[in-house]
Amino acid sequence: MKVKFAKKYGFCFGVKRAIRIAERNQHATTFGPLIHNSREIERLQKDFDVCLSSNLEEAQSFKNVIVRTHGITKDDLQALKEQHIHIVDATCPFVTKPQQIVEHMSKEGYRIIIFGDKNHPEVKGVASYGDDVTVIANIDELKHLTFKKKVALVSQTTKQPEEFGKIAAFLTARVDECRIFNTICSATFENQFAVDELSREVDIMIIVGGKNSSNTKQLFKIAQKYCTDSYLIEDENEIDNTWFIGKKLCGITAGASTPDWIISRVQAKIEQI
Repeated sequence: MKVKFAKKYGFCFGVKRAIRIAERNQHATTFGPLIHNSREIERLQKDFDVCLSSNLEEAQSFKNVIVRTHGITKDDLQALKEQHIHIVDATCPFVTKPQQIVEHMSKEGYRIIIFGDKNHPEVKGVASYGDDVTVIANIDELKHLTFKKKVALVSQTTKQPEEFGKIAAFLTARVDECRIFNTICSATFENQFAVDELSREVDIMIIVGGKNSSNTKQLFKIAQKYCTDSYLIEDENEIDNTWFIGKKLCGITAGASTPDWIISRVQAKIEQI
């Protein structure tokens, strides 16, 4: 089976930074999953004794706490500081940016609109920095809202730029003042554009990444638009040889939290088919 990779895929800047931070801070815990890839989290625990705390209470029992790439809420961060715990902040700078914007614009009296998944840890963290905050998953959810005269719009870093643009246009036509902050990560845009391009020319697409990863699920969704035989897998063990019957060219991409060692194993197995 021939394999062709997307022009952009895999670890983004923020994830690479977080992994380096975790490897330098052995015998610590992360507050929430450091990244959305269970296999890489298992490697960090095995090789560097970096364990996972799923909530504030667990994290408070450690002397050294690493804040995950997606960030945590303002209240949780303050609670850690008050206990004089050594905090190592691995929050991606692209996530810190909307946190700061929301805090500033909220103080200026703006209603905050966040385009994102309200249950995602990044969005929960960003929303915690504002007072009057509404999280929307799509443009249809805006149609039932009433607006203040001043609105500020930000986005979850992994959302699709096209949809963000539609939401921005909708708001600007309905409020006196709309401040728009494009907080979508550039790496996210590049990876999405690359999978859009590749999925148009291959017989089958394999997307490698955590199934709870927002950016990986977005890549899968885009691939399905042009290549109906698209599959989302976490590692090579989920590959089904029957997927490739009658296929000649397989496209591969990977989410921003997917390490190279997993991608290489997937490539090797597919090339043997």
